[in-house]
Formats: sequence, structure tokens, C-alpha cells
Amino acid sequence: MKLTPKTKRNISRIIPFGVIWLMSGLVFIISDIGVTRNQNPNPDTDIAFTIPVLIFANFANIFVGTIVGLLEVVFLEKRFVNYSLRSKFFYKLLIYLFLFLIVIVAFYPIAFIVSNDFSSSGLVVKMGRFLTSVSFLTTLFQLSVSLIVCLIYSAVSENLGHHVFLNFFTGKYHSPVVEKRIFMFLDMKSSTTIAEALGHVRYFQLLQKYYNIMSGPIINSYGEVYQYIGDEIVISWSMEKGLKNANCLKCFFEIRDQLNTHQSSLMADFGFDIGFKAGVHFGEVTIGEVGALKKEVVFTGDVLNTTARIQSHCNDLQSDLLISGELKNLLPSHDYSFKSKGTIALKGRERQEELFDVSAPDK
Repeated sequence: MKLTPKTKRNISRIIPFGVIWLMSGLVFIISDIGVTRNQNPNPDTDIAFTIPVLIFANFANIFVGTIVGLLEVVFLEKRFVNYSLRSKFFYKLLIYLFLFLIVIVAFYPIAFIVSNDFSSSGLVVKMGRFLTSVSFLTTLFQLSVSLIVCLIYSAVSENLGHHVFLNFFTGKYHSPVVEKRIFMFLDMKSSTTIAEALGHVRYFQLLQKYYNIMSGPIINSYGEVYQYIGDEIVISWSMEKGLKNANCLKCFFEIRDQLNTHQSSLMADFGFDIGFKAGVHFGEVTIGEVGALKKEVVFTGDVLNTTARIQSHCNDLQSDLLISGELKNLLPSHDYSFKSKGTIALKGRERQEELFDVSAPDK
């Protein structure tokens, strides 16, 4: 079964939850063993650490972390999108505390059986004592600490972007790196008129909905959001992902289809038909972390200016999507139609660029 881009992205976001839970669990286990010198001070309530119990505990941590990640990424993230960070933490903590009670009640008997310690009280008696002991509260505290670390990771990843966060974490761009990338500058039509008519608060709400509509097509085309600049969004691809199946073009037309699907809703909410135009080009960029008070991954290179200027010609060339001739020559065979708009002198460049209007095949 072939996984969709969205599923692959969700899996890559869920895996760190399991890793975080495993590592934090190991820290607590090692601390407990170090403090107690691997002796069980509370045999009436606690289960002694044996090799089988340690193996089970690690698998249980990975399992619980993965469940938390699944809940976060697939279910809870969208439910709490309009909540403040403090409210998100509070309500999620209540949900997960209930989950932890279920996990403890379910896993305690399994750990009891794995420990093979039947010399002490029976399972029911021992579990009852555990649920009313300090050890139970300590376990809840340990689970809550692991959860808070995961929620912090989730919040930071959501705000920075998953790929940006991983690049920070792995140190990929601590030193400048030169890469060839494809860029799309996508701009809302008549944005000034719309903003003046709606006012800044309503216009902000429109932008939220506008960008949410785009998220699915961007994920499906393996694109990465580089920047939001007011009503303009800059999307980037590695050369391999952007050229494969003409993903950099596919993204534009899928966004257009999604926007058309939501036009009646946008009209009802904001009173405007929303359209957009885009320019696409590729080239070398230097990528690295900059900033003293706030770190950010920044792309620098002529390709960014060139792509922005290609997009700026959409109106006078009466095109919704313009791409450079250089990019057209690299795209694989596909069903898109290209119409030359002539060779254009782009502001700030000595060399002229042939631009092409792109049309999608009829469905």
C-alpha cells in the first residue's frame, strides 16, 4: 500500500513522540535504579525491576508516546487550533491524565505477570494498594513530565514548522549550506482592495482561512512553507521533490481547485471571490541559521528575487501562473500546457528570461 504525502508527514511527526517518551522513561528508570540500588523498597505496591520488566517498560513507553503523538497530530491539534497556548496545555493535560489512568490500570497487570513475582500479594490486592499509594502519584508525575515535554515539542514544531524544527534539532543548517531549490511566490489578487474593505481584523481572519485551504495541496505536493508575508506565501521544494510528477505545478492547481470548492463559503463569510497568482523558478540558495535574539532558517540567493519578479509580471501578462523557461526545460513529460509569453527583462537582472503561462489539462 502506497502511503500518501499527508500520511508520511504525520508519521514523521508522530515518531518523535515515541522517542521523547522512551528517552524520558529511561531517565526515570535509571534514576529509580540509582536511588534504590535496584532494591524494591515497597514490595506491597511496586513491581521490582527485572530484565523482562525493563524491556516491557521501554516498549510500553514507546507505545504510550506513539498514542500521544497520534492523538496530537491527527485529532487534538485541529480541535484546539484557536486556543491560547495556556488553554491548550490545560485542556490537553486533563484529557491525557484520564488516558494515563487507563494506561496504568491496563499495563500494571501485564507488568505484574512479566515480573513473575507471585510470592507477594495477589494482583488485585497489590494493584489496589498501588492505586492508593505514593508510588501511584509518583508514576502520574513521571508520565506528566513526559507529556509536558511532548506538548512543548508539539507547540514548537507547530509554530516553527516540522521540517524547520527538525533542521534546528539536527543542526543541519548551523553552518551555511548551498542547495538547489524550487520556489513559488503565491500572491492573493486584489488584496489591497479586500483589506481596505474588510478592515484588519476581518482581513486577518480571511488570511487564516485562506492559508488553511492551501495546507492540504502543499502537503500533497511535498512542498514546504518558507514564509508567510502578509497575503503572500513562499513555498519551496527540493529539486527532486519539486520536479517529480511536476509537484511544483501540481501544488498550484490543487490549491486553485480547493479554493474554488470553498468560494461559496468565502463569499458568505467575507463577501469576496478570492483568487491568486504565482511565479515559479529554481536556483541555488545559501541556507543557514541567522539571528541573535531570535534564530531563523533563512534562504538567500538571486533565485528568490527572480521568482518574486516573475510573479510580479502575472498581471501585465494576464497569467495566473508563470514559470521560467529554465524550469520548464527540467520538468518531466506531463499533461500541462505551456504558452510562451516572450522574453522578459526582469528588474535587476542583465540576462532576460523567457516566461511561460501554464494551464492544467481539462478534467
